[in-house]
Amino acid sequence: MNFKNILVLAPHTDDGELGAGGFIAKLIEQGSKVTYVAFSTAEESVPNYLPKDVLKTEVKAATENLGIKSDQLIIFNYQVRKLNYVRQEILEELIVIRNNNTFDLVLMPSLKDIHQDHTTIAQEGLRAFKNTTILGYELIWNNLSFDTTCFVKLNFSHVNAKYLALQCYESQANREYMSRDFIFSLAKTRGVQIGAEFAESFEVVRWVMN
Repeated sequence: MNFKNILVLAPHTDDGELGAGGFIAKLIEQGSKVTYVAFSTAEESVPNYLPKDVLKTEVKAATENLGIKSDQLIIFNYQVRKLNYVRQEILEELIVIRNNNTFDLVLMPSLKDIHQDHTTIAQEGLRAFKNTTILGYELIWNNLSFDTTCFVKLNFSHVNAKYLALQCYESQANREYMSRDFIFSLAKTRGVQIGAEFAESFEVVRWVMN
């Protein structure tokens, strides 16, 4: 666990926490710097009875809950389900972020994620950070397959931190994958695979060793 400067790429607010919230909590606990980039606040999908920018408010609360500093949260406002229309613009934004930092780990959606926005961020993330270690996180409702080639052991506090961060997304509370049962069950399942209490699994996209 020598990662000191980590970048999390979230196509939509909450994707980073869902895919890697426990690992993020563990990294921050160990003193690592984590930068979180959300590309869409999905304003077009927000129910009419809620403020259109509600997910922007919720991602700020969720990432703060995990321990990510406010100046390490970057929020773009690209249109949901249309990130592939502006992939070159997204790539250029990623290159600016890359050139202003020295990241030793990038967490992004799996390359096997079939959601159109997730696919775009995974592909452009790989292009921008191909010289950096990259792990793809799993969002099992979007993965037709997933290579469990990396596991991060977690303890209860890390999984609970993930769960509490996700509770900040009150506008998404009806989704099954936000439930405590789902979050802890998946972490337990991944833990069983490696003889640990809890874990998160990642797909090794790129591994760079010094």
